[in-house]
Amino acid sequence: MNEPESKNKQENWERSLLENLALASLREQRRTRSWGIFFKILAALYLFILLFAALGWIEEGSVRLPEKHTALIEVKGVIAADTMSSAEKIVSSLQAAFKDKNTKGVVLRINSPGGSPVQAGHINDEIHRLRLKYPQIPVYAVVSDICASGGYYVAVAADKIFVDKASLVGSIGVLMDGFGFAGTLEKLGVERRLLTAGENKGFLDPFTPLDPAQKKYAESLLKEIHEQFIQVVKQGRGERLKNDPAIFSGIVWTGEKSIELGITDAIGSAEYVAREIIQAETLVDYTPHEGFSDLFRRQRLGQVLMDFLPKSEWVIK
Repeated sequence: MNEPESKNKQENWERSLLENLALASLREQRRTRSWGIFFKILAALYLFILLFAALGWIEEGSVRLPEKHTALIEVKGVIAADTMSSAEKIVSSLQAAFKDKNTKGVVLRINSPGGSPVQAGHINDEIHRLRLKYPQIPVYAVVSDICASGGYYVAVAADKIFVDKASLVGSIGVLMDGFGFAGTLEKLGVERRLLTAGENKGFLDPFTPLDPAQKKYAESLLKEIHEQFIQVVKQGRGERLKNDPAIFSGIVWTGEKSIELGITDAIGSAEYVAREIIQAETLVDYTPHEGFSDLFRRQRLGQVLMDFLPKSEWVIK
């Protein structure tokens, strides 16, 4: 075999070897990428399943609840629309708890500084309605750290209210707060341009001096709502309330003092009430949970899913 021919064969062999190595490396990369995408999809599916279970999206029939249990509903934070303690969410949980044939009693565990009297009123009304509809199911409120204002508005609908000796309870009053900046803009060289149709449309505008007539009207509104609050408390507590005007002064009391005044009934936790009062020791949580849209809105879930799901560049390659 002549020298040029031998050289060509060697070059062809080397080229063939390099091509095979390159193809093998490419196949390995594709295989690795495919398995990576596969496992990321599995992880994402697993995450969805966990979320469905945590958010209560599993069908009721697929979860076996204890035959005899105490329903627990948490009322946490400010009671207002678009919060986890809104009337819509708490009422929905109450209805689910009462409808369950295995519910022997309901415990509202409250840790709230108050909130909207309208939202609290809706919850209070629904508790009264459900108690009449299901007279065999008692409702108890259990206070953890604080049960003030709108939180107490909800609590008085219960059969009894249990507290810790150091809990803060009460604040049976109504407030409207704001600031007055009259004269501030003038000092800054800023002209205030407020145009209204209707003499009271600029009601309590913070950049104009306080109008005595508007102040008087605001105080009458507060007094009217306060009186509604007082009547709700008297209806709920009845003769248990002591005859003490300070009860409705807007002040808060310790749990221990609140028992003396008849604002609450006794010392006790949710577990104590379930075990000793309702005598159904197992607590089943009916508290409303954040929905899928809530999680995305808070940008908690979106980023997690983006880390698990295959990105577009993986697919293109």
